[in-house]
Formats: sequence, C-alpha cells, structure tokens
Amino acid sequence: MDFVRSPEWPGVPIGGLAGNSATARYSTAPGTPPALGRATPPPPGPPPPYRPPAGDGPPNRPPAAPPVPVKILVAGGFGVGKTTTVGAISEIAPLTTEAEMTSAGIGVDDPGIRSTKTTTTVAMDFGCVTIDRSLKLYLFGTPGQARFGFMWDDLARGALGALVVVDSSRLDDCFPAIDFFERAGLPFVVGVNAFDGRLALELGEIRWALAIGDHVPLVQFDARDRLSVRDALLVVLDRALDRATRDRKA
Repeated sequence: MDFVRSPEWPGVPIGGLAGNSATARYSTAPGTPPALGRATPPPPGPPPPYRPPAGDGPPNRPPAAPPVPVKILVAGGFGVGKTTTVGAISEIAPLTTEAEMTSAGIGVDDPGIRSTKTTTTVAMDFGCVTIDRSLKLYLFGTPGQARFGFMWDDLARGALGALVVVDSSRLDDCFPAIDFFERAGLPFVVGVNAFDGRLALELGEIRWALAIGDHVPLVQFDARDRLSVRDALLVVLDRALDRATRDRKA
C-alpha cells in the first residue's frame, strides 16, 4: 500500500482542492509566503506619544509621612540599669560608650555591693524604637557619674520627657537626677528597676523617700525585659503628651 487516507477527509473530485491542502486551509497557494508587516502603510508624520491604558500603573497616592521623632532621656544614678534599659528596647544595635572600670575609679564610681558591673558609660547611650507609623522614640541614656553632669544640659535639649531609673536599694543615687528634671521643668517618670525581680522597698515607701508628688508617675519595671521597658516608656510618652496638651490650651 503506497498511502493511507483518513476516513474523515472527504473524497476529492478530479481537479478539486484537497480538504487538507494548504490552499484549502489558508486560502493561499502552496509556496506563497504569508504577508508580513502592516496591511496599510502608516500615516505620514511623527508617531503619537505613548499613553498607558487607563487603569494601569500604581494609584496616585500621596507618599506616607515619616514618623514624628520624639526624644526621650533615660537618666539616673551610677549602675542603676540605664544602658540595659536602652539596649533592651532599641530596634537597632544601640550606640554605647562603655569603658572599662579601673582601680582609678575606686571610691569614685560605686556600682553597689550586688553589682557585677565592670564597665561604665563615659558619654551616652543611644537607641530608637518605633511606636507606630506616626511616632518614633529616640532614646538618649545619660552618664551616671557626677563628673559627667555637665553633659546633661546638652542631652536634655529638645527632649520631651525622661525616665529616671532608680535602684530601690540605693535611693540616694537618684536624687541628683530628680532635682535636675524638676529644675528643668521637663516631664519625667520614676522607674524603679526590679533587680532580681524584687524591690527592696514598696513603691509607696519609695515615693515618700524621694519626696515626689502624686503628679509624678512611679512605676516598677525590669530593665532587662523589652515589654517591661516598653510599658515604662509609654508612661513617659503619655506624661509628655499630657504636658504638651495642657501647654497648648493655656
């Protein structure tokens, strides 16, 4: 048998076109190349400018506003946990200026009996944390030694509030910080750092010993715990916003 014909193809009359031929399929004779390019020549003149179809591309929305920066100080006496506080909450690697404590500091820098501290802040600590899309806190930790007290005025410039970190077993070390912010008129919150998860005194006793009024918030927190530090900073922020609201109404 020389060929096989499909039964679905109709018979071709003599001189007719085969149903499966190129001529029948494409209406062109075999060997005729297909037409390429435009069917008609383009109109004279430059081409029109490109315009994207309607609905394509991103919607025309205004850019989101950056968060409002808010400067907060983390202050207190020597070895109360200021550097730990900033490092626990900062969303970036905190900037610290720690230096090794040497024998020259004996009798000058006293971190307390319970402390295993071997370094000390000689300038400041810095960190930041985003509260939400509209607010970002920039934290500046002050040095605790009295000989660096001259830096506090510069660090406090532009701050809206402060967290004064207190060691309940060494209340005497926090009096200079409280006096500083009372004289400066800067809103502050006293945060009692719970070393080993407990306090040496009750919060009411601490308030009485520090002689701070009821208008000054007094909170307990753990400088090592991020959520605990966050809650303390939110109290500082609330205090600062309350002061700003009252000043605006006045």
